[in-house]
Amino acid sequence: MNLVNLQDVSLAYGPLVLLDQVSLGVDEGERIGVVGRNGGGKSTLISVLSGRLEPDSGRVVHNRGLRVGYLHQRDTFPDTTVGGFVLGERAEHEWAGDARIRDILRGLLSGWDLDTPMAGLSGGERRRTGLARLLVGDHDLIVLDEPTNHLDIEGIAWLAGHLRGRSESLVVVTHDRWFLDAVTTRTWEVGRGSVERYEGGYAAYVLAKAERERMAAVAEERRQNLMRKELAWLRRGAPARTSKPKFRIEAANQLIADEPPPRDSVELVRFASSRLGKTVVDLKDVSVAVPDRVLLDRLTWQLGPGDRIGLVGVNGAGKSTLLRVLGAERAPDSGTVRTGKTVRLAHLSQNVEELDPQARPLQAVMDVREHVTIGKRDYTASQMLERFGFRGERQWTPIADLSGGERRRLQLLRLLMDEPNVLLLDEPTNDLDIETLTELEDLLDGWPGSLVLVSHDRYFLERITDRVLALMGDGTLAFLPRGVDEYLERRAATAGEGSVPRGASETAVSGSPAAGPSAAERRAAQKEMQRVERRMDRIGRREAELHELMAAAAEDYTRLAELDAEAKELAAEKERLEEVWLDQAEAVD
Repeated sequence: MNLVNLQDVSLAYGPLVLLDQVSLGVDEGERIGVVGRNGGGKSTLISVLSGRLEPDSGRVVHNRGLRVGYLHQRDTFPDTTVGGFVLGERAEHEWAGDARIRDILRGLLSGWDLDTPMAGLSGGERRRTGLARLLVGDHDLIVLDEPTNHLDIEGIAWLAGHLRGRSESLVVVTHDRWFLDAVTTRTWEVGRGSVERYEGGYAAYVLAKAERERMAAVAEERRQNLMRKELAWLRRGAPARTSKPKFRIEAANQLIADEPPPRDSVELVRFASSRLGKTVVDLKDVSVAVPDRVLLDRLTWQLGPGDRIGLVGVNGAGKSTLLRVLGAERAPDSGTVRTGKTVRLAHLSQNVEELDPQARPLQAVMDVREHVTIGKRDYTASQMLERFGFRGERQWTPIADLSGGERRRLQLLRLLMDEPNVLLLDEPTNDLDIETLTELEDLLDGWPGSLVLVSHDRYFLERITDRVLALMGDGTLAFLPRGVDEYLERRAATAGEGSVPRGASETAVSGSPAAGPSAAERRAAQKEMQRVERRMDRIGRREAELHELMAAAAEDYTRLAELDAEAKELAAEKERLEEVWLDQAEAVD
């Protein structure tokens, strides 16, 4: 059954046309993801769709009695308590006895006090309460505008699972590509006043869009190259990706048959080693504490040349603090931090440094550098601005008139233009649209330095980094061979079902977890894991060298036999080390 219909809908703000004669509909049970550039009309479209905004012309027809739940990016909140706002007039026995409501409270407000005043909450906490209030209600159509903002990786995974289990129709605007793939079955691309419709989630949308462009032969060469690289990534799949689109594979394969890997890891490491030297940043027995807890507990870890590390962990576990320690912006309470002499470090924090509001983007970039070399190609400041979405007159727009996302893009570009060899990125994808994200990914693919990335954007994290480490909230840093999936499994095993907010009846409270290993045992196991990781890293580098030597000695059979024997010994040692690591990981858990 059709729930909403848009018929020849148009809407413009001055000379900017966001919707031009758009006709489409939402059927019962559909799950639609809305993508497009910032400012392209995504939020406008769903506001018109939900009846919150009147179009200039055309008709918006809702099914009789349609119940629409809408999550806005900038909702207002009444002067009440968390419980009163989320649960309304429901009696405690009513909501505490409802498994669906309990699950929502565990997923979004675990451990909260329902009597907390809304006025005392942060922006992120208010966002969570707004999402919880919407999900607690009964709707026929749920419309969500950037629902993953202010959620950590666990929260995003929970929300995806929760929405998959609901029967309502769903329309969601988000830049989180993993979330789109996990939740949606159709994709709308909004831009230039029109809405293009595709079957499937984000991965299927990329395949279908590339096929359309290939058949039409109208996309410029640079955009086609970016799309091919994205397709090559989707085909290979991140370690945690468990499903891939099943249709139009043959057409997509024609595009990516000769596409090289996103990164030549051996070449990047060699180049990074020559620029950085063997020492990048070494932490030894580093401890950092805040008044209520220990963030880092005698941590020993090495960031090596060419390492691309993804860092995950619960909010408050110390991810941003670790980046500040690596960047020499915060001294540890104890232990030592050794930084290599050739290190040129750049740190993008969540709190973006304010730029001169009267300056222009082109001036701001040229103040850093007028030209930059990426891979084997030189780019001017203007060309780099174009790659980051500042086209034409937008390069001369006063910074004061830029959106938050555009300022974020500009700050990130200035950082990269300074040509650092170590990047510390704290939530760099905030306010970036998907097109800008693919541009950033393409730039970082050929970047040869060391990188540590903190991000709740799971797709970006898996796409850019080669290894994932986790701060588990107990002061330790854990290596995760299976990436984000393993992190979520560990968190689920540690937290059990979680807890509902205080004030609930006992029927809603989960049991207490079983006792784990002592702190001393966990610390010893963690040190052994770090020792094993360092040895495995050395083995990996030696294996790469052996492969090169074997290729060079293709006609020297004696030398080949010697190299092959060494390679087999390393492979056997690596297998033994993996078993040791897994045993120690169980001890840590």
